[in-house]
Amino acid sequence: MKKLVTLLFSSFCIGIGINLFIVPIHLINGGIFGISLLIKYVWGIQVGHTMIMINIPIYLLSLLYDKSYFFNAILGLAFTSTIIDWLTPLNGLVHLQIITSAIIGGMTIGIGVGFMLRQHISPGGVDLLALLISKATATNWNYYFYH
Repeated sequence: MKKLVTLLFSSFCIGIGINLFIVPIHLINGGIFGISLLIKYVWGIQVGHTMIMINIPIYLLSLLYDKSYFFNAILGLAFTSTIIDWLTPLNGLVHLQIITSAIIGGMTIGIGVGFMLRQHISPGGVDLLALLISKATATNWNYYFYH
């Protein structure tokens, strides 16, 4: 139940950040979100659909390496991409200066991604790769930094 609530909250944060603050002023995020936004600006394809298409190779890699991350990431991508596309009517409701919109949008998206990662859920892309690399390098870095 906790993962479901986190998934919904996080997906809404990401969807609001992208549609309310990033898309209206044609900003680009980093990673898969940024590539998806670029494709939206150039060809008009919805961000959620593009995210799914771009993430396929990364998800296949996660399926080979760690099935639990794969299933959590599929849930994260499904919820996030769907909610991003559902919230497209928010585009243009708020008109802020570029710097203000970038800061608020980045913070909102960051909060959403951060909550997902705390539950080992990923909206896909670079975040999923980071989770896989983190697990593959199984060194307890916290031990070295705090002792």
